[in-house]
Amino acid sequence: MENIALVVGATGITGSNLAEELISQKWKTYGLARNPESLPKGVDPIKADLLDLDHVRDAVEGIYPTHVFINTWVRRSTEAENVKDNAAMVKNLLEALSAQKSVRHVTLVTGLKHYLGPFEAYAKQGALPETPLREEQERLDTPNFYYAQEDEVYKAADRDGFTWSIHRPHTVVGKAVGNLMNLGTTLAVYASICKATGRKFIWPGSEAQWNGLSDVTDAKILAKQLIWASTTPGAQNTAYNIVNGDVFRWKWLWPRIAEWFDIEYEGYTGSIRPLEEEMQNDKLIWKKISEDHGLSIDNLDALASPWHTDLDLGRPIEVITDMKNSRIKGFSEFQSTDESFMNLFKLLKAENIIP
Repeated sequence: MENIALVVGATGITGSNLAEELISQKWKTYGLARNPESLPKGVDPIKADLLDLDHVRDAVEGIYPTHVFINTWVRRSTEAENVKDNAAMVKNLLEALSAQKSVRHVTLVTGLKHYLGPFEAYAKQGALPETPLREEQERLDTPNFYYAQEDEVYKAADRDGFTWSIHRPHTVVGKAVGNLMNLGTTLAVYASICKATGRKFIWPGSEAQWNGLSDVTDAKILAKQLIWASTTPGAQNTAYNIVNGDVFRWKWLWPRIAEWFDIEYEGYTGSIRPLEEEMQNDKLIWKKISEDHGLSIDNLDALASPWHTDLDLGRPIEVITDMKNSRIKGFSEFQSTDESFMNLFKLLKAENIIP
């Protein structure tokens, strides 16, 4: 049977890279987003507000996806609101598709907050889990919109008979514009500002993150795991961690990033120095840099998400991830982390996003 993909959140880091990989593998691919103007070439756009069930029903009418890849979420001011709206988005989507009776597999992308807790708690001192983070660890006893999204997938799978997979990346590194969680591009923009202004490239995070082990997830290796789990016999109905496959220390990687941009850096000096504060007055600076170099995007907020970078790099523990579930079942892809960052920087420069 022909594989027909519906990529939900197709303009983000995960969704756009997944859509490109699906197209390269000759899948018929639809891309659903609130504003699907910047989809990868070859993706058929679908515009929909997932919080409006009738709107979603109208948007998906006449398409018959066999595989649904959910890579989207909305950020609210409290976790209770996150739970309500993010669960509703998944519920509405799968309810709207239920009548088509075409869906064979649903993929949900969440993340390591499954183990660390929600934004309201996950960078604070407290009872944090031991690492490496393992797929069999039980849910935390706290509201978490990832759990709510999972539960909607499980309920719809019981109703409609499709298989599912859950994927938990660490910080995703890849190109996307206007993404809420975009550490790689945020650091590239910050480094570009440092170079233009003569400022030092200052480490914004904790001592534990500076000295401890870490890992990240390249958007391209994540895309490969999503497709692998949705099409490999015996790989369905399982939750998977997904990272590049190597580990590093930020005190090793930070100087390498600074070297790539030819700037001076400063590491951990005894306290956290949030990037959100460091960049709070940089909007006009970025606009001037964009004008001077003829860059394609002069809106700093469309490129950088320092608040999220602070959450990642401010954790009071080192965070590394075990990939046992997929390794046992034959997923063997690997990606060098320093190449993930350097390849992203080259791409951003080639596409005239950074100078």
